[in-house]
Amino acid sequence: MADLFGNEPLPAPTTVASKPARKPTGRIGPAEPTPEITALAARTSKQLYLGTSSWYFPGWAGFVYDRAAPEARVSREGLSAYAQHPLLRSVSIDRAFYQPLNHGDYTRYAAQVGDHFRFTVKAYRGLTDPQMEGAHNPLFLDAGYAREAILQPFLEGCSAKAGVWVMQFSPELPRRARCTAREFAQRLGDFLGALQSPIPVAVEIRDSELLTPDYFAALQANAAVHCVNVHPLGLPLIEQVRRIGHRPEPLVIRWMLHAGFAYEQARERYSPFDRLVDEDPATRAIVAKLARRALDAGGTVYVIANNKAEGSAPLTLFKLAEGIAGEAA
Repeated sequence: MADLFGNEPLPAPTTVASKPARKPTGRIGPAEPTPEITALAARTSKQLYLGTSSWYFPGWAGFVYDRAAPEARVSREGLSAYAQHPLLRSVSIDRAFYQPLNHGDYTRYAAQVGDHFRFTVKAYRGLTDPQMEGAHNPLFLDAGYAREAILQPFLEGCSAKAGVWVMQFSPELPRRARCTAREFAQRLGDFLGALQSPIPVAVEIRDSELLTPDYFAALQANAAVHCVNVHPLGLPLIEQVRRIGHRPEPLVIRWMLHAGFAYEQARERYSPFDRLVDEDPATRAIVAKLARRALDAGGTVYVIANNKAEGSAPLTLFKLAEGIAGEAA
């Protein structure tokens, strides 16, 4: 992937400071951005969509929100404040993975953000897991159900703010689906062809044996992309990009979990997600380089970060934005 990678080293990013949280009355509002954040946002491409996995974390007070509040309140009021942050132009609606959302859910979300904002939404797990509750799942890769019950409410509710639809497949998929890599690629291609999504579909797979030329050909034939993922179960970033073999459009990266931890361990270690605990500068450098190369080629980039990546998803993205700006020609 010479068109995405350069040979020069990435400069070490500087720390982005945050201001103390105010304690105003009324609804949760946005934290006042520091001059450093404001200047960084002015240098950031409008084709770069940085976002977090959900927004309901009270520990983000002071750098995303203007106050601390209970989680339920942040979940209810926080999105409109989150979307006013100059660097956070996307968010992943992860709750859609656990149960399908309806048109009204998406309409309410879309009404809270500006026209510049783009949502990424995780597909309902009933589409991507061949087994549910230990039994065969008849909805697995059912294109008709996906289009009518899952994708259409998102498209209609969010309209132009619908960015990317992410299909995260369960681990150990070949065993669970009882299929070979070639059979999976064929079935995925058939699904995507029948789906005919008008927005990008990003497929996230962590089983390395499925990342075959047949898989990437199925994606490319249907205008879908591989979701480059940072997760201990997946292949290293550079190997994923090498296997893609072409520049994906858009480039979708999900930075999910720090190496050496399970999700529950990382949650306990990093909660309340108000600071970076285990920084990962090596991963940051690669993600920044990938993003910069795609932007310079005229592409669109989505990077979604999780609190379990380094300790605080917004702070991860602020430092990443510095790294991407530092990569600019």
